[in-house]
Amino acid sequence: MDDFRDQYDIIEKHTQSGLELVEKYVKFVKERTEIEQNYAKQLRNLSKKYNPKRSSKDEPECRLSSYQAFLDVLNEMNDYAGQRELIAENMMMSICIDLTKYLQELKQERKTYLLEAKKAQQSLESTYKQLDGSKKRFEREWREAERAAQYAEKTDQDINATKADVEKAKQQAHMRAHVAEECKNDYAAQLQKFNKEQNQFYFDDMPQIFNKMQILDESRVQKLAKGYILFSETEKQVMPIIGKCLEGITKAGTNVNERNDSMVVIEQNKSGFDRPGDLEFEDYSQGINRASSDSSLGTPKGPMDILGKNRSKNFWLFSKRSKLSPSTLPPFSTPPAPSPANGPPSPKFGRDTLSYCLKEINKTVKPRISSFRTLRRSPTVTEDFSHLPPEQRRKRLQQKLDDICKELQKEVDQSEALGKMKDVYEKNPQMGDPATLASQISQTSQNIERLRGELSKYEVWLAEAGGRGETLRYKTHTFNNNGAHDIHSPDGAHSDESTPDPSQAIYAEFDDDFEDEEIASPIGKCTAMYNFPGASEGTIAMQEGEVLAVVEEDKGDGWTRVRRNNGDEGYIPTSYVTISLNK
Repeated sequence: MDDFRDQYDIIEKHTQSGLELVEKYVKFVKERTEIEQNYAKQLRNLSKKYNPKRSSKDEPECRLSSYQAFLDVLNEMNDYAGQRELIAENMMMSICIDLTKYLQELKQERKTYLLEAKKAQQSLESTYKQLDGSKKRFEREWREAERAAQYAEKTDQDINATKADVEKAKQQAHMRAHVAEECKNDYAAQLQKFNKEQNQFYFDDMPQIFNKMQILDESRVQKLAKGYILFSETEKQVMPIIGKCLEGITKAGTNVNERNDSMVVIEQNKSGFDRPGDLEFEDYSQGINRASSDSSLGTPKGPMDILGKNRSKNFWLFSKRSKLSPSTLPPFSTPPAPSPANGPPSPKFGRDTLSYCLKEINKTVKPRISSFRTLRRSPTVTEDFSHLPPEQRRKRLQQKLDDICKELQKEVDQSEALGKMKDVYEKNPQMGDPATLASQISQTSQNIERLRGELSKYEVWLAEAGGRGETLRYKTHTFNNNGAHDIHSPDGAHSDESTPDPSQAIYAEFDDDFEDEEIASPIGKCTAMYNFPGASEGTIAMQEGEVLAVVEEDKGDGWTRVRRNNGDEGYIPTSYVTISLNK
């Protein structure tokens, strides 16, 4: 800007305009980040809106690949929203905050240079004022000297003037001439000084200041250009991850398997009913003309026999499976025949008319068919799931049994932990009062007994639903009176196996030997902060600073199960260690 040494105002205006451009760009980027944040927020809300609640995730349709693919799409969209948030955050940090800080430094530096230029300009103006003053003084004194010289000459030529007057006029003229000469010399010196300062101002001071401002302005432009580049680079950095999110959505669509979905629906909803057999021809004419006998009625040719034979196969679809009420049957002296394997008993009739059989059919079959919609809309739900078809009933009973077993296992583990804690409290009273655990131990024992009762009840129902000699295998547990699990009690004392439950007789066979549990893989590590003797059964000793593998987390009882490298396992107080779980 050396060529603009005399254009101070233009340079000041130009640099101010540059600063305003930086401020405008920062504001622009801030509004862009707000748009990104709002966009990400809307995407997250959209994913959350269509994501099923936890309770609905257990619905049967959740197993369908099309449903899982939709969940994957929602998850990928949520990750996509996270990347938009990352764009906004990076733009705010690398552009807005950085440029705002740089802008403050730029303003301060520019202000310094402008002050230097203003001071130099003020100094030059001050010197010029001094020059102008000395010049005017010289001009005034010189005029006075000229008038004094003219007056002295006039007095000297005047014949009436005395010698003293002439001498006085000459002295006054001489004095004025001397003062004028001094003013002349002062004016010359001030002129020389001003010219020197002016030369310094225009050729040295101002060019240096303007060059500094030029460097400052070019630096601003360069910084602003980098900000422009970062505007795109910030988004380019997350494009690969955004691409993966979009690829995940594409993959979710390709993972949909319509054939597999159909098989899942079939597996979930198949009833387990046998296909109905062919109906036999009913010759009513022979039934009217000839006398019925017990043996002839015992054959499955009569309509009531056909109803009893096929009722469970054909008409269970339209109503609850139930036997004919004894009140609907007439009294017979002949005992009923054994029920067939796949249906309810078919009562044998004595000598009776065919009209009674038709009447019974009308009373039983037609109302059931006509009430199909009503029963479908409001089925009577029973605890043993007998309102469901056989296959669905077995599934629901098995699921209920699994849930009870999990809950029972949880209560057993809780009982073990409470027993160990009680033992530690008894041996180390300073750690706690064993009496405070009595209510929890009692409650846990009650829960175990209750769950065992429910387990037996559902096992009986499951065996009934399974039928046909199916063998059901499951992992059994033995409990002692204190709710201890397996062979050992919580404090390590050996306890006798409990008497098998009578309900277990319903199973055709049991596994004689229980399979050993697989060694659980560590879920993290822990470092001992204090020494622990591990004196009680079920615990393990440790030294301060020792590192152990965490096998089982603290379940709220204050104990953590750990393992050494040599395979030794046991419980330690959770408060004695610092735990780091694997992610």
